[in-house]
Amino acid sequence: MVSPAPFWGAPTSYLNFCEEDYAITRYVAEFINTLSSFVYIVYGLYGLHQLHKRGQSGPRSIPYCGLIGVGVCSAGYHMTLKYHTQMSDELSMHLLTTPLLYRILSFQATPQYTKAAGSILSILFTIVMVVHMVMDEFLLHAVSFGTAVLVITIRTLRIIPREIRDQKVRGGVSRVALFGVASFAFGYFVWLIDEFACGVLLSAREVVALPVGFLFELHGWWHVFTAIGGYIAVAIIDLITSGEVERDSVEKLAWPLPVVGKVLGDGVGETETGGEGKRK
Repeated sequence: MVSPAPFWGAPTSYLNFCEEDYAITRYVAEFINTLSSFVYIVYGLYGLHQLHKRGQSGPRSIPYCGLIGVGVCSAGYHMTLKYHTQMSDELSMHLLTTPLLYRILSFQATPQYTKAAGSILSILFTIVMVVHMVMDEFLLHAVSFGTAVLVITIRTLRIIPREIRDQKVRGGVSRVALFGVASFAFGYFVWLIDEFACGVLLSAREVVALPVGFLFELHGWWHVFTAIGGYIAVAIIDLITSGEVERDSVEKLAWPLPVVGKVLGDGVGETETGGEGKRK
């Protein structure tokens, strides 16, 4: 039987990942990569919901909207595998990191420094995107995005001990932040496996068949783990820069972070303080 023609036509994006195109339905090029992109949207909506519950919005909602944007653009890209949707996906990554960079770099800064940081970030964002889209220069996009993630990570981990005086609260936030770093790093690790061991993964999927074969769609797992890491970055930076870190802050974060904070907290508390971490 001849398979129906792909709804979106032949791929025009210059990246194609280790998932068979249109294997599930003619309407979605990469089914698991598209479906897993919705994890970003779920985390972004949860963050917006938490802000709404506290009666807060405005600029604080921008990074959560950025997280939603990454999910929407990623899903559109993997669903169609078109050049213009690939560009929107890569653009959305910078639309998430740039506001986070601005917020973390301008935190407690002078008005002059804040203005300069905003201007420089705007110029850099424009240069990266214009060069990337006009010249198809992928390396600049990848390096600038990786650098932004690195700066956000280092800056946030330095600010946490300085701004959170309560030892127990500081420990919980730090552990969640480090879990976010580990999630992002692991996501990148499985992305590399998906890129360089595609033949092995395809063979494994044929052996185990569906639905177990979906577990070997590693680019989809990259989406899941980077969505967790991205949400943690947005949520932790929002808590710190807004000055609203409380004793139950970790418990109010999206799953699985309350569990992570509790499990890691109990272990660290017993090991480092000999049970002192459990005292009220």
